[in-house]
Amino acid sequence: MTSLHTTSVRRRRLGVAAAAAGLIATLFTAGPAAATPDPGDTATTGVSVSRQAEAAAEAAIRSGEVPGVDEIVHSDNIEHLTNVPKDALQGLNTDIAFQGNYAYAGNYDGFRIFDISNPKKPRTVAQVLCPGSQNDISVSGNLLFLSTDSSRSDDSCSSTTQPATEKSSWEGMKVFDISDKRHPEYVAAVETACGSHTHTIIPKRTDVYIYVSSYAPNAAFPDCQPPHDGISVIKVPRKAPEKSRVVNFPVLFPDGGNPGAPTNPGVSQTTGCHDITVLPSKDLAAGACMGDGILFSIKDPEHPKIIDRVQDNVNFAFWHSATFNQTADKIVFTDELGGGGAATCNDEVGPNRGADGIYDIKGRGDHRKLVFRSYFKIDRPQAETEVCVAHNGSLIPVKGKDLMVQAWYQGGVSVWDFTNSSKPKEIAYFERGPVSTDAVTTAGPWSAYYYNGYIYSNDIAKGLDVLKLNDRRTDPAKKVRLTELNVQTQPEYFGR
Repeated sequence: MTSLHTTSVRRRRLGVAAAAAGLIATLFTAGPAAATPDPGDTATTGVSVSRQAEAAAEAAIRSGEVPGVDEIVHSDNIEHLTNVPKDALQGLNTDIAFQGNYAYAGNYDGFRIFDISNPKKPRTVAQVLCPGSQNDISVSGNLLFLSTDSSRSDDSCSSTTQPATEKSSWEGMKVFDISDKRHPEYVAAVETACGSHTHTIIPKRTDVYIYVSSYAPNAAFPDCQPPHDGISVIKVPRKAPEKSRVVNFPVLFPDGGNPGAPTNPGVSQTTGCHDITVLPSKDLAAGACMGDGILFSIKDPEHPKIIDRVQDNVNFAFWHSATFNQTADKIVFTDELGGGGAATCNDEVGPNRGADGIYDIKGRGDHRKLVFRSYFKIDRPQAETEVCVAHNGSLIPVKGKDLMVQAWYQGGVSVWDFTNSSKPKEIAYFERGPVSTDAVTTAGPWSAYYYNGYIYSNDIAKGLDVLKLNDRRTDPAKKVRLTELNVQTQPEYFGR
């Protein structure tokens, strides 16, 4: 078995020693922490911390508890092949999609296309300036889809920020033609209620359906009125994307969903969904919806049907994303405790808050139920200036095993095994040390995905990292080749 010795000494695991008292008092109260949305239009360039927190971070580095500033450490079974820094687009890097020998990387300023035919030397093919958070991205055939979840002056790529209180403001989905990878063409826009924080595609032969996740309505926002208890469904004709339109707004929470505080202190009120993952081969979808996790049927993609719904009002603050295992009898939900803006991988927060929640799916058909089994959280301590949160990941396709790679912002990239859903364990990792010891800065991997033998990590601040796993437990995945991968549209890796 491959060892997990590191290139730098990590002398403590979470739970072994207590964190210094009060270091994150400004971010968390005594009870469960309330979540905030993902970062806004611009990166956190540096929020100063107390001298006490700064001293603690510096002491942790000196002791070997955490890596030095920007120092790279990893387990022996991961190889860091390369890093491609940011170039023209200087905003936050976000999600990634794949197609053939290309990777499409979102950025708050637009998107970048890489030629990854040689994973050790990715080449930039195009950089498209089109500002609008989060620029969540996916591809299907010759079409590329981009989410806009910040209020803009219009739907063009030259738009400027504009208050959501103005009726003329625009948020929603953009569609590009990527037939010519060097010169993507913007071909359509569809406005959606409360914008598009994330989206998920369901590709069909003649059309592409898009599930648009958005949240946080406000009576002062003309285009984002409460209640907002569902998702927008867009239908995109492949041969006429300019005719794209919203075809339904199914209400997923007729009772309003999780009420949040004060009923459930520290838990987000459900006012929509943050992210949805679909498993088209099984006609299933899983929704991470702020205060709720849901399982639903997508046999009729325009009219999804709820099968089961769960809450965790003890340890989950903000249901962020979801991943099915390949046999569709488990779901991993992530909790974005602190909203991607706080240090949560430490003893004070502990191993169960801000973690992944692993659920078994029991039963058949419309009688299936989600049954909680365990939590998983990286146990490598992070400095008090390191934003660390459970974020986007994907399956590593090995038959008979449930393996996943996942981004944790400044907690790095984690590879873990949840084959036994009650006893998950980490088997590999890669991370950088803190960006600084005197300020909290938004950085680290936003997404970490396995694609055709390599891990691609879109670091918010540092650019694209390419990693290679060398481990007998994951080596069989190298034989699985895909022609397209949008992680929130999970493929059938081994056929039906």
